[in-house]
Amino acid sequence: MNSQSTADAELNASSPELALPTYRFFPGWSMLGIAAMAQFLSAPGQSFSVAVFKDPMRISLGLTETQYSLAYGFATIVSACLLPFVGRLLDHFGARIILPIIAVGLAAACFFMSRIHSLSELYVGFSLVRSLGQGALTLISVWMVGEWFEKKRGRATALAGFGSAFSVMTIPLLNSWLITHYGWQTGWVFHAVTVAVCLILPGIFIVRNRPEDLGLHPDGIDPAEEPEPEEELPGGRQKRPLITATIESWTVRQVLRDPTFWKLLTVITTHALVGTGLVFHQIALLGSHGVPMNWAIRMMSFQAICATVLMFPAGWLTDRFPSRYILCGSMICLSLANLIVLTMPALWMVVVYTFLLGLTGSVFRSTATVVWINYYGRMNQGAVRGVAWSMMILASALGPLPVAMSIDYFGSYDPVLYLFMTIPLISAAAVWSAHPPKLFKKQEETPTVSAG
Repeated sequence: MNSQSTADAELNASSPELALPTYRFFPGWSMLGIAAMAQFLSAPGQSFSVAVFKDPMRISLGLTETQYSLAYGFATIVSACLLPFVGRLLDHFGARIILPIIAVGLAAACFFMSRIHSLSELYVGFSLVRSLGQGALTLISVWMVGEWFEKKRGRATALAGFGSAFSVMTIPLLNSWLITHYGWQTGWVFHAVTVAVCLILPGIFIVRNRPEDLGLHPDGIDPAEEPEPEEELPGGRQKRPLITATIESWTVRQVLRDPTFWKLLTVITTHALVGTGLVFHQIALLGSHGVPMNWAIRMMSFQAICATVLMFPAGWLTDRFPSRYILCGSMICLSLANLIVLTMPALWMVVVYTFLLGLTGSVFRSTATVVWINYYGRMNQGAVRGVAWSMMILASALGPLPVAMSIDYFGSYDPVLYLFMTIPLISAAAVWSAHPPKLFKKQEETPTVSAG
């Protein structure tokens, strides 16, 4: 369904002459469940899952650490470059068509990974699972939630994010058990079968692209109760979270010319760059302050738990307060986390450090996920998110590098920690000034002036 047909469906559904179907159960909750499942099953392309396969595959294939890591880094860049294209396809054809196709592709890619025998095949396999799992499948999930929910979009996004959180908690353990008992090839076959069974048929028979396709509206609410565009108080303060009307959706070209987009982008790229760098080198970073290795590893689990527990409160706040304030707060927390690991006044402060990282992760999975559709509308949300997320993935790929360079060239982590403490503060200042876009108000005023 293209943009025009979507707008027509929305207008027709709101027409008083048409009687809307009655649903005892809002179908959006089924879409939310499938979106959560999609995030859970994006695991084959996620770092936390691939990491368990690293040593068994590397040894079996006779590869060095560098060869294996370069293949994975190359695949990450490929995934980032393809995301804008996937987003455009998603906006044009919808999740009902794209989800089964991506699921078939990911299942085939996992099966291909079980048959790899060379470095060149590893490059191809990693590129497929990263692009289809970590990239496309995650994008489809948040696209579905954005289409079916509006006033409850923050909370719905947080609920779908539990699929990703549960995946982090369970898939590495499952992978380890499968590899230990049956080998790494069987582990990849298991993922292929699971993705095929759990996503292909639901995508075909259950998924609907938008509530308007069923004569409904987002959240299942009456059209008269739909939220109005956000108003601002004097001084640029917002009264409520911004939700741009569907008929006022921005194109990607318009978004790229909007300064607010680039201010919002600083938040997700900063989180990806700094967060990935800290977590990737966490054992060494904390070990430099005398934190035992087993505690550093446990703190990773604690961080995931904090992010999961705080995800729904963050989504609740997203539905009630302007996103830019929440994003600004998360950047301040990220800066404080770097200050703690830089100074480490007491060993118990490592718990506070981990909590702050978990807090920023919860905001990243809720507020930073819905802000794009809230600010720029539903029509082109896949393309807009695709552009933003591609830059985020590239930033995450670069994250570990400055930490490694700091210890190699300066013999200390202090220089990079000062840098990582400063960048979030710059992002906080930028996103604080990210006022709601004014494009359509200006467009409406222009014809009136010329007509006069």
